[in-house]
Amino acid sequence: MYLTRVVALTIVLVLGFGCQDQNSMPKPKAYLALEYPKAQYFETEVNCPYDFKINSLSEIKNNIQNRPCWLDIYYPKMKGSIYISYYPVENNLKALIIDAQKLPLKHEIKADAILSTTYINENHDTYGLFYEVEGNAASQAQFYLTDSLNHFITGSIYFKAQPNYDSILPAAEYLKKDMRKIMETLTWKD
Repeated sequence: MYLTRVVALTIVLVLGFGCQDQNSMPKPKAYLALEYPKAQYFETEVNCPYDFKINSLSEIKNNIQNRPCWLDIYYPKMKGSIYISYYPVENNLKALIIDAQKLPLKHEIKADAILSTTYINENHDTYGLFYEVEGNAASQAQFYLTDSLNHFITGSIYFKAQPNYDSILPAAEYLKKDMRKIMETLTWKD
C-alpha cells in the first residue's frame, strides 16, 4: 500500500512538473510577408488635361462618379486603388487647396501620424503636397498638385479591406511609390 502511494505520487509529480513548458506564451497574430514585382511604368492614355505614368500591375477605370477625368487606378492583386480627382482652376485655387489639405485631417482620429512633404517640379509646372498617413486610417497616402493657374488634381490610396496598418503595410508602401511616380511624371496638356 505504501509503495502504491509513493508510485502514484511520483507519477503525479512527474506529470505535473515534467510537462510544463517554460516558453508557453500565446503566439501573436502573423501577417503574410508580401512581396510584389518590380514596378514597370507606362504612359497613360486618358482623354484628360493631364498625363502621367502608371504601373503595369494596375488598370484604369474612367469617369468615377460620372465626373470627367476622375480615375480609379485599380490594383486587382492588392485590392487597392489610387483615386485621382481633377478640377479646373476657375478663380477657386484657394478653396481647392483648403479642401485638399482638409482631406488628410479626416483620418486624424485613426492615424498615428500624418506627415506632409512639399512637392515642386518646375520643369513640369507642378506644385503641391504629399501626405503619408500612419496607423489604421482608411487612406495611407494622399496628394494634390496644381499649376496654380488652370489645373488641380488630388490623389488618395484606399484598400477594399478593414484598415489594419500592419497587414496592409507592404501593399500601402508599394502604392505610395506608385503615387510618387504619378506626381513625378504628371504633365499638363495645354
